[in-house]
Amino acid sequence: MTTVREPETAVRAARSAGRPKAARGFNTPSPARTAARYLLLALVLLLVIGPFLWQLSTSLKGPAEDVFTRTPSFVPDQPTLGNYGRVADTVPVWTYALNSLIVAAVCITGNVVGCTLAGYALARLRFRGAKLVLGLFLATLVLPGEVTIVSQYVLVRSLGLADSLAGVALPGAIAMLNVLLMRTAFAAVPAELDQAALVDGANVWQRLWHIGLPSVRGMLSVIVIFTFIGAWDDFLWPLIVLNDPQKYTLTVGLQYLNGTFSANPRLIAAGTMIAFLPIVVVFGVCQRFFFKGVEEGAVKG
Repeated sequence: MTTVREPETAVRAARSAGRPKAARGFNTPSPARTAARYLLLALVLLLVIGPFLWQLSTSLKGPAEDVFTRTPSFVPDQPTLGNYGRVADTVPVWTYALNSLIVAAVCITGNVVGCTLAGYALARLRFRGAKLVLGLFLATLVLPGEVTIVSQYVLVRSLGLADSLAGVALPGAIAMLNVLLMRTAFAAVPAELDQAALVDGANVWQRLWHIGLPSVRGMLSVIVIFTFIGAWDDFLWPLIVLNDPQKYTLTVGLQYLNGTFSANPRLIAAGTMIAFLPIVVVFGVCQRFFFKGVEEGAVKG
């Protein structure tokens, strides 16, 4: 048996040696290009996650550890959560967080309701001047927010909403970019569905509720996430509108952690982490709806 298998093995080895190696596909990257991509991805990840990890490490360091040492250490020698308690003792952080939540809730409600109605009207309804309205929406995107901030403040003050949370939330209640996003999402839904519902006797509100909204849940999740982040992280506009320290939002109130004559970087880092946690929670709750909406597609079977 051994004398029979050896020639067969030799023949197979000769045939495999004579075959040409399988060539890579047209779009298959080379190993060097793949390594460069992963290296660039690791560099971008380091630039994005690095400051967050450093702030988290600083917030956990005890008072005996030197934050400004020449050889920085990401791992605290004596980790402690006392800095977070000292933040609450220094400033009314929970009052500021509640004010920020109120502003964010008003902005999210306004964008979800207002942008949905406006986007559906621009995408589905036919009325005189629709193109003009769409052009005006597009024109507002050209102007930066700093150009209109003075006129916004004059309008808010004339309405009697200065130094109030309603005045902080009013300019961000409906964003023109979100209106255009909702218009694009509704325009992607086949018009035949609306026509079939119209034949069945459905009115505009029924078509919006039963056909339009189930098809744009992914876009609504995107709007909720970015509206919350924009309202929660806004610093300049609340600083201009509000005068009463008890009405400050969290981003404005945390400036008191940086004193005039002394500043504790551990407290500042802990306050930054407190302001960052709600964003993580909102994104963690809404992101699954976003990806679910993208996977299901616009048309339901």
